[in-house]
Amino acid sequence: MTKSDVIFYHTRWYIDEHRQFIYCNSIEEVPKMDIFDLTGKVAIVTGGNQGIGLAISRGLARAGAAVIIANRRAEEGTKAAESLKKEGLNAAPIPTNVSDESSIAAMVAKVMASHGKIDILVNNAGGCTPPKPFLEMSDKDWDFDIDVNLRSTRNGTKTVLPIMIKQKSGKIVNITSGAGIHGGMFTSGYAAAKAGIIGFSMGVAKEAAPHGININCVSPGVADTGFARNAPPGLLENFPKTVPIGRLTTTQDIANAVVFLASDASCDIVGQVLVVSGGVSP
Repeated sequence: MTKSDVIFYHTRWYIDEHRQFIYCNSIEEVPKMDIFDLTGKVAIVTGGNQGIGLAISRGLARAGAAVIIANRRAEEGTKAAESLKKEGLNAAPIPTNVSDESSIAAMVAKVMASHGKIDILVNNAGGCTPPKPFLEMSDKDWDFDIDVNLRSTRNGTKTVLPIMIKQKSGKIVNITSGAGIHGGMFTSGYAAAKAGIIGFSMGVAKEAAPHGININCVSPGVADTGFARNAPPGLLENFPKTVPIGRLTTTQDIANAVVFLASDASCDIVGQVLVVSGGVSP
């Protein structure tokens, strides 16, 4: 090993490529590694065809991962994957209904057949019924909010987790929302689903951690996406005035957080909610 192959730390421990802690003697010579590098990793991003999901797909692919875009509309998934390929990135679409466990299972089977493993799952797909008072919500409204947010997260995790346990490694990142932390007026179904994702993630994270698997959440701030543009008039224009850093959260900000949690840099983070909001209190 030459000097160009090592870096020096003030710690006697480092993590090797197998996620094992190795003790170093006296002067610490630690092999040089990029702990954010995802080269050789296989990632699934549900709802990875647009908005935050597309930014996450791009971020993971730029870090070196082969990204599977799993979304409901085949044409949109194909378009998203092609746009990433034009950037020289590795991406492929698989049409998937995330609310349907059998559809998730079929998608995962295709990924295993083509890649032989799954290293990263980002449960990003979601949605919200039009805002209305709770007493005006129909059962159909409630079921939609739960199915596309909480049930889809459960479906993806339930299907992929056994594979990761067998591999003895894996990263699952679940996208939640500030509404799941502080509630959402006129969006009680959506808030309940997102809060459920947080509780679900914290619980399953503790079960998965002994198997070398990290499960965490990212809670995005208000971002200028198609989803947020359905907000009441003036919200997007005036909201930056309430943000300490003075701007809306970008989809790139959110993607950066996901790449971090999907990388070896987050190996000691289990069952946490990373709030990406420019300083706005959750």
